[in-house]
Amino acid sequence: MSSSDASPQRSWRAGAEAAVVFCLILAYIWRLRFSHPFSWVPILLLIVVSHLYHGETLETLGLRWGVAPRGFRELSTTLVLAALALLIPGLVFNTIRDVSWRVALSGFALYCVWGLFQQYVLNGFFVNRLSAFLPHRSEAVPILAGITFSLAHLPNWFLMIFSLAGGYVCAAIYRKYRNLYFLGLAHGVIGFLIYLVAPDTLSHHLYVGPKWFSM
Repeated sequence: MSSSDASPQRSWRAGAEAAVVFCLILAYIWRLRFSHPFSWVPILLLIVVSHLYHGETLETLGLRWGVAPRGFRELSTTLVLAALALLIPGLVFNTIRDVSWRVALSGFALYCVWGLFQQYVLNGFFVNRLSAFLPHRSEAVPILAGITFSLAHLPNWFLMIFSLAGGYVCAAIYRKYRNLYFLGLAHGVIGFLIYLVAPDTLSHHLYVGPKWFSM
């Protein structure tokens, strides 16, 4: 195969990898997690194999701690403003959940860990594959990332709105800073505050997939 044919083939392969993994994630959310709760493990292994195939490292994925301070310095003010934009309406309309400080702190810590994992999958995998699939349409990558992230939150329309905007913004930030640690923290802060201030009548307790219908 000539070098001119290799690049398009690699591009389409990256797109196929993203499509397959996305379908598997939807299958897990809607069915597999109830019948096969550990089926997320082979999905994650498939993502890891993809990293190895593409020669990606912790540094290229954005998981090397040495690059973290730059993103934190330049984006911390924006994160604080976004947090206030969620917290202030909760205080004004008195919708903040009645939880103890101990529960709140443990919940926030778990949200940060979960947020880092979601950002790793969204950006470390999907954004990188979409960038390889659309090398000449890079401006479309954050849009597709936002749509992908939003669809993963079906049918929770409330979370779909946040994840559409959040997926777009996080993808744009990732492409500039390659810093998953900041994005994981931001995801944890915003996700926890949404849980804290949004009533279940809107958020459905942040459930997605079939569990959404249980609220």
